[in-house]
Amino acid sequence: MQDYSLLKINLTGGIVSPGTLEAILLAAKLAGIKDVSFGARQQLLMWTKAETLRGSGISLLKEQLNTLGIDYEIDSHLFPNIISSYCAQEVFPTGQWLSEGIYKDIFDGFDFQPTLKINISDNQQSFTPFFTGNLNFIASPIANFWYLYIRNRQSNAVFCLPILIYTLEIPKVSKRLESILIFGNTLTEEEVYEQLMAQGEIISQPSQEALILPKFMLPYYEGFNRYGNKTWLGIYRRHESFGIDFLLALCRICLSTKIGQICTTPWKSLIIKGIENQDRAIWDKLLGKYGINVRHAANELNWQVEDHAPEGLALKNTIIREFDEDDVRTFGLSFAIQTRAKSEVFGSVVIKKRKILGGLSRVFDIYHTEDFNPNTRQLVLFEKGLHKAHVPEMLQRLTKRYYSLHTSGDLTSQAGVIENKTTKAISSYLAYQCKNCFTIYDERFGDSLNQIPAGIKFETLPDSFCCSVCESSKAHFEPIEVTFA
Repeated sequence: MQDYSLLKINLTGGIVSPGTLEAILLAAKLAGIKDVSFGARQQLLMWTKAETLRGSGISLLKEQLNTLGIDYEIDSHLFPNIISSYCAQEVFPTGQWLSEGIYKDIFDGFDFQPTLKINISDNQQSFTPFFTGNLNFIASPIANFWYLYIRNRQSNAVFCLPILIYTLEIPKVSKRLESILIFGNTLTEEEVYEQLMAQGEIISQPSQEALILPKFMLPYYEGFNRYGNKTWLGIYRRHESFGIDFLLALCRICLSTKIGQICTTPWKSLIIKGIENQDRAIWDKLLGKYGINVRHAANELNWQVEDHAPEGLALKNTIIREFDEDDVRTFGLSFAIQTRAKSEVFGSVVIKKRKILGGLSRVFDIYHTEDFNPNTRQLVLFEKGLHKAHVPEMLQRLTKRYYSLHTSGDLTSQAGVIENKTTKAISSYLAYQCKNCFTIYDERFGDSLNQIPAGIKFETLPDSFCCSVCESSKAHFEPIEVTFA
């Protein structure tokens, strides 16, 4: 018998106002819930024992949510959350024309709860997945027009419609495709397009060029980070659980400092944008009061496991410990662990638990995408039939293979460039790079955010110097050789 139940609340696009989240959390606290989590589709999840759900606590919670006008599901997944790259806007590299206002115009246009998975993505970012939805809208180079990649239910094959969809037509197109794809029929690109256009004209234009996927490079999404004259804060929890008391305090600080939104990410973390410099101390005190660590290593942040997957989390933590002990580099890779059949995870390396009838499986298969970009989705088997204890070692071999393949190509390319420039002298000098976020201090340019002029050598910087992006101390910088012609 199931001893727990899941209450799920969709946060459209991965955005929630502090006031709304506070009201939800207060209702959950009255129902006896102490911790919540955020799912891979940027939704709010509450796990509670089934007997509590049948008691007065859950009745009160449901009553409160109904009063607030909050849609929710209990132990069902009929309405997947609309996910988006809104959380990356302004704080990570993105395209030229997509703005927070455009995202919100799209979200406001949805007057129904989709039963298809919908992804809305900037075409230049590599923080949120492109193709984990059934309907994948990806910004094109033309302002306010979007590629539409469709993936039929229970399929891994993705195809692109021959037209670009206008921004404000996205909700209408999504609603039409609900009726076309709802029964799970595997339709061809031509059949989907014909049925879509048969329901009436939409504002669109022919697609003239194919989408070019950006190189995957997961940004460091934790801690305090400056952008412009403000700061954003990323909060990741190793156990993927957030205490309600902590989140309530976080909401109240947002409200008191006029921060209007909180972003959830597909990495099950939070991002708070727009922190004013004078309010930074308040946030430091919040993290200190609740013992929240925001200094995890980058090789722990590039993992994704299924929602509420204790076995997957335990395996992840085991692998990370071994990676730390052996000082394994994983930059440029992302890892995913799948312990349940037909669940979806996002990664360039995927560890899948093998299903064995009539027994408890401890056997795993390891796959990677063809070019190690997780958005390409086409998996290649690397090793099969591994006992759980042997997975970390095999992953280390795979990381070495990744760097061997990618480094050899880069070096060959560089050698060709150097050979073609034999008449030019090749010089090099030392710069210093932050080990946590890979920001480079180059004395030729100084550091404008820290008000350090050009020409100041790294060695002469005071001990109080810190990274202008993640605020790591001077001791976390290491010398790197920069070569130029």
